[in-house]
Amino acid sequence: MRSDPHGRLRRRHLDLMIGCLTRELFPESEGRSPEDGIDPSIRAEGRDWPTEAETMIGRLRMENLAESLATVLDDGIPGDLAETGVWRGGATILMRAALEAWGDADRRVWVADSFRGLPAPDAERWPADEGVDLSGVDVLAVSRAQVEAAFARYGLLDDRVRFLEGWFCDTLPSAPIDRLALLRLDGDLYQSTWEALENLYPKLSVGGILIVDDYGAFEPCRQAVGDYRDAHGIAEPIREIDWTGVWWRREQ
Repeated sequence: MRSDPHGRLRRRHLDLMIGCLTRELFPESEGRSPEDGIDPSIRAEGRDWPTEAETMIGRLRMENLAESLATVLDDGIPGDLAETGVWRGGATILMRAALEAWGDADRRVWVADSFRGLPAPDAERWPADEGVDLSGVDVLAVSRAQVEAAFARYGLLDDRVRFLEGWFCDTLPSAPIDRLALLRLDGDLYQSTWEALENLYPKLSVGGILIVDDYGAFEPCRQAVGDYRDAHGIAEPIREIDWTGVWWRREQ
């Protein structure tokens, strides 16, 4: 972050948003108090599934997103902001909040999700996904209406928030995105990760930032990232955020 007064105010705003989106500031809203079991260290690393919070990725990954947003916005990296796999929308809400804080009136936030959970693994086409079936996990199926309501709760739902509703294989190849300054992947599976990289990484500007949420948690995701990097000669170092999240900045 830059040390100028405007930068400090912007960071303060994003810190407040993170506290709200993770419910760190309002543990009672989840029907529990800190004494009843909300472990700050677990919440910080995104190792629990909040009942009400708009994000499950925790403070460390949200802070990484805030720092990444500040970097691309301060440096004037061209392009929009996007996340593939949004759950209740917390990370994309933070993206829209950053545009508001920076007074950026041109960029858009792309919210890509099926809004009905994860697909069943297609092990015949994507062998790495065999045995990783999250399609029946109901808590992962959050409707578009719920995500829109979350944006509206913070006064951030407008025509600059663009929804790509459907499976990635159907929506991402034809997504009307010209360039991206920041791309965040949260698709768990090899297929979801590969399809996001294949269709959107070429649109990431030089100087833009790529964040992968599930790199440490799911081997198929990690394998897809490695295979894509090998296939396209991507040599930028992968940097760790916490136990599962990683990122790198595109240099070529």
